[in-house]
Amino acid sequence: IFKYINFYMNIKKILFKNFIIQNILGLMVSIYIYIVKITSNINYKNNSIPEYFWKNNQPFILAFWHSQLMMISFSWKSKKKINILASGHSDGRFGAIVGKYFNLNNIPTYDKNKNILLRPIFNLLQQQKYIGITPDGPRGPKEKVSEGIIKIAKKSKIPIIPIGFWSSKNFQLKSWDSFLITLPFSKCAFVWGKPIEISKDLRDEDTSDFQNLLQKKIIDCVNEAKL
Repeated sequence: IFKYINFYMNIKKILFKNFIIQNILGLMVSIYIYIVKITSNINYKNNSIPEYFWKNNQPFILAFWHSQLMMISFSWKSKKKINILASGHSDGRFGAIVGKYFNLNNIPTYDKNKNILLRPIFNLLQQQKYIGITPDGPRGPKEKVSEGIIKIAKKSKIPIIPIGFWSSKNFQLKSWDSFLITLPFSKCAFVWGKPIEISKDLRDEDTSDFQNLLQKKIIDCVNEAKL
């Protein structure tokens, strides 16, 4: 499977123009991810935080690093699907193919200039749907929170909940985000952070403070997952 992953990384621009090849690779990657899930031990910390929102049908914005997309579906314990914001690039389209095998619904919400299209996001939140955002995506910089997620939380009045993941056996791809590939028979951990509320009265000049706060919270969750 690792040969196929490297193969994908090297010639993806050519392969991703072919719908059939996209779906074959998506199926293979999905099978690998399920093998990792079945053979690994996954622990959860602070699961009571999202459970409160799930049980009370209250939406929130899930925030995690782009590099941790591979296993993120296994953090989700709600019957409602989570809507992951995806770019319109080849990576986003491939992620949508893989996501359909899990409890993920990929929503293309970036235009050609990598700007976030806000209307689809707010429509979902108004319908009490859950949103997942990689605040350092779609193309970086790595593990740096952009202002978009803060503005979405401010306008929608929906809290952000950070989450971090780590696995004992893994390697990282040579991609912009150092994408994390978890290996079978790993000890894995998801750590949830406390909700972050963004006031509707937040001044634009103070947005960076919450960017830094969210960035620190996600890093803290990842570091705790490594323990």
